[in-house]
Amino acid sequence: MKTCYFCGGQVVEKRIEHLHRWGRQIILLQDVPAEVCEQCGEVYFSPWVLDMMDRITLEQTKPKAALTVPIFALPDVIPA
Repeated sequence: MKTCYFCGGQVVEKRIEHLHRWGRQIILLQDVPAEVCEQCGEVYFSPWVLDMMDRITLEQTKPKAALTVPIFALPDVIPA
């Protein structure tokens, strides 16, 4: 059984949703194979999965769907 590098928790294989950032671009990837710590939630990807995420981002593959995401800015001074 694998253990988490950060907390020592148990790491298990799962399929997850992942927000992949590339510069100012954000892509939601679904059904991504990953290893996830059951204790702290740290996510580990294999080199193959990382390569596939980069390829999808760079090749501008037609997405399955698109989302609109609202963007908000917090004021410079947040009251206590």
